[in-house]
Amino acid sequence: MAAPALLSAPPPPPPTDDDASAGAHHAFPGPATPSPEGAPPRRRRPAVRVTSEFDSDARLFSHRLSCRVMDGLAKLRVRFHHGPPPPEVALLARNFSVAVDTVARSAMLRGAADLAGSLRLSAKHDTKEQKGEVAVRANLGDSPCKIELSSVVPPDGLPRTTFIFPNGEVSVKQKYLDEGDRILSVNGIVRSHVLNGVCTALYSDNEMNIKYRYKDEELSFIPSLSLPSNSLSFAFKRQFTPSDKLSYRYQFDTNYWSAIYKHKASKHVKWKAGYESDQRLGWASLWVGDAGGKTKEVPMKAKVQLTLKVPQDNVKNSAIMFHVKKRWDF
Repeated sequence: MAAPALLSAPPPPPPTDDDASAGAHHAFPGPATPSPEGAPPRRRRPAVRVTSEFDSDARLFSHRLSCRVMDGLAKLRVRFHHGPPPPEVALLARNFSVAVDTVARSAMLRGAADLAGSLRLSAKHDTKEQKGEVAVRANLGDSPCKIELSSVVPPDGLPRTTFIFPNGEVSVKQKYLDEGDRILSVNGIVRSHVLNGVCTALYSDNEMNIKYRYKDEELSFIPSLSLPSNSLSFAFKRQFTPSDKLSYRYQFDTNYWSAIYKHKASKHVKWKAGYESDQRLGWASLWVGDAGGKTKEVPMKAKVQLTLKVPQDNVKNSAIMFHVKKRWDF
């Protein structure tokens, strides 16, 4: 169950693997740019960054090219594949972006702007469907609370209203039933500290999920209850050493469980082994390069994942898969 989606201003394009990868050979540092006295010199960004990626499971080989344009005010990003998926083209700036669908010959436009006072306007528009959405967010006086009004364009009913406060948010919107009637739907999420942990209640479409998370330096315990289905589950994590960690999850209504053991051999090398009872599948994987990190931060700016999957019911159908990601700077 996901938290209610809010329309918000598109943030500045985050650094991606394209912004942080390098070539097959170690690149020589570019000339340093002038910096304020006493500050370390900054390296010049590579003009073009290309990230090549291959996934043996999906049998997909792709390349992503990224470069700064318009005197550095925007980033051009192009992704193309060796196969059926069409190319993806996007232009990203701080408060504006364009994503082009080359097959449908359409584009998704997104933009945002600060208005007078504490107001912020954001909008998106599909050039082919001729539909979009507009939202206005404002602070409520000097309090940390905010209110947001959003509506589809062209309008279709009442706008969605979202109240945002430090411990969560509540959203009220108009919803269509199968019979064509309209009702007001309430979604929300609230978090609070309880007994040295954090309790989170998520309500959406007449369903509620209550989750409690306790965590210290060695132990994590996360029970979760879904209503009205009364589905109960819990997750348990134990950090034995800084390099060794065990995770376990159990679902009471289905009796499904899973376990994962992780060992970090070094900063850039780790392996995992696990079992999933619902798929009756055991697996082991070796990671070279941080899976959640940036490609530029690993040796040779390349990440590799090797995975062995062993079905419990048919060991002969075991398979080895690999995923490779490499960045080149030009």
